[in-house]
Amino acid sequence: MDLVIVNSSTEPIYEQIARQIKAMIIQGKLKPGDPLPSIRGLAKELQISVITTKRAYDELEREGLIVSVGGKGSFVAEQNAEWLREKRLKLIEEKLAAVVRDARLVGLSLAELQQMLELLYEEV
Repeated sequence: MDLVIVNSSTEPIYEQIARQIKAMIIQGKLKPGDPLPSIRGLAKELQISVITTKRAYDELEREGLIVSVGGKGSFVAEQNAEWLREKRLKLIEEKLAAVVRDARLVGLSLAELQQMLELLYEEV
């Protein structure tokens, strides 16, 4: 699993792990039923404490994003389609808000930003 831990961040490591896994689920990179690395395996891979990894998984389980099955491991939980869509929309809104801030910083007009968005949207 491609997770990046930033030791100099003020965000606790377990929150960094949970946030990145949550983003992968929301973006559809991890699908319902997909297995997650074992707690010990992920801790070893990231060279962190097993307790830290367990705390991240516990947080994700509390949010209903993953389920743990004794003796089998942790898996991405089945998601309500409407809930997942709302989460994806929220993610898009956050990214667009950042783009709008950057556009204003460089003096880009709304019309120029819309034109840029239309061109990019048509390319994909």
